[in-house]
Amino acid sequence: MNHFKLSILTLGLFVPFLAVAQKTWSLADCINYAHANNLQLKRAELQSQINTNNYFQSQMNILPGVNAGFERSYYFGRHIDVGTNQIIEDNSHSDYLGVQASVNLFTGLGSYNTIKMNKYSMLAGIQDVEKEKVDITLQIALGYLEILFQKELLQVTRNQLNTMQMQVERTQKLVEAGSVARGNLYEIQAQLANEKLNTVNAGNALKVATINLVQLLDLDSVAGFEVDPIDSLNISDYPLLLSETEIYNEALLFLPHLKSAEYKLKAYEQNLKVQKGRYSPTVYANTSLGTRYSSSQENQFGQNYSRQMDVNFNKTFGLGVNIPIFNKWQVNNAVSNARVSMYDAGYNLEQTKQQLYKEIRQAYYDAVSSGEKHKAAAEAVNSYKEAFVYTEQKYNVGMVNSVEYNIAKNNYIKAESELLQAKFQYIFSIKILDFYRGKPLVL
Repeated sequence: MNHFKLSILTLGLFVPFLAVAQKTWSLADCINYAHANNLQLKRAELQSQINTNNYFQSQMNILPGVNAGFERSYYFGRHIDVGTNQIIEDNSHSDYLGVQASVNLFTGLGSYNTIKMNKYSMLAGIQDVEKEKVDITLQIALGYLEILFQKELLQVTRNQLNTMQMQVERTQKLVEAGSVARGNLYEIQAQLANEKLNTVNAGNALKVATINLVQLLDLDSVAGFEVDPIDSLNISDYPLLLSETEIYNEALLFLPHLKSAEYKLKAYEQNLKVQKGRYSPTVYANTSLGTRYSSSQENQFGQNYSRQMDVNFNKTFGLGVNIPIFNKWQVNNAVSNARVSMYDAGYNLEQTKQQLYKEIRQAYYDAVSSGEKHKAAAEAVNSYKEAFVYTEQKYNVGMVNSVEYNIAKNNYIKAESELLQAKFQYIFSIKILDFYRGKPLVL
């Protein structure tokens, strides 16, 4: 009974670990996990938060600044009393309590333009976060499809290995029956060894593809990591419906790195206005309320603490103007640099658009060419398969040698491999184009 309980307890402890190990990852699982855990993305989010804080601060800067303070001072020996300005020989102390406020009334529209500049910087930061999501999403999609491709390629090599093993058995029987020379058996056995090597290489390629995706996800271990099995991926399920120009026009409305470049250009345009505003005079106002207490006054005139605070209460108000005359050419250089930065942001926007069009055009022609290649490869697979089956039949009755048999088999394997490559290249190109249009990456 105790052994039974112990077995149940042990099973209960290991079930959660088995469940984790048996979990399979869909493409959506991988993308969502990366969005939640990728460190580069987290850093972009932090920078975006800084931009948001800067925008909020620029809004708050138009409000008056208000500060309150209390100060106690001690005087030893001969000194001037702060309350009466009389010379005092005794030790004393004084307290000051006050409130000050100041506000900029006019800064050449600098505050207004700074708010707009920081707003565009904030919006650019938000789009930079989305850009990081786009980048990691495309990398994961490519890694995910690479695993699916290697899985199918591994299955092809396993099928060929099984075929070769059966052929070795047939050849063995033919040799025993005296129908073919033993040399044919040796050649077929050598080809079997080569097929085993191809299967091992395909398995290793699958492991490498899995490791690459695991590293993109920043997982601690590759153990137990499996992607969702997909029954079949047919290119007929992924039609190419739009032209490259139509896809580009949709991408202009969606892609975050384009929006980021646009917002950064607007931010630099506002920065130029901010710097030009420094040529303008600034108008400011300030006010203060204060009172003080001096122990020497209490000793000389009998004025207690509350009485002095009431008698010494004072109010001030000031209005000032700052007129820039000569500032060592600092404003001129700041304006010049701001203008250069604005031009550079404009060039960056145009360069981003050019690069986007190149990427879309490349993906579009990759889809077209791989689609055509897939059609040709499908026909080649059918032809080489028929040729291989025919050659295999002739080989089994001794009408062709092992060299001809291996040539027919290798042609068939190569055609199958090229068909797989064309299929996955087409699907990935279509997925890239769909993603540029704002459609989610799903298989």
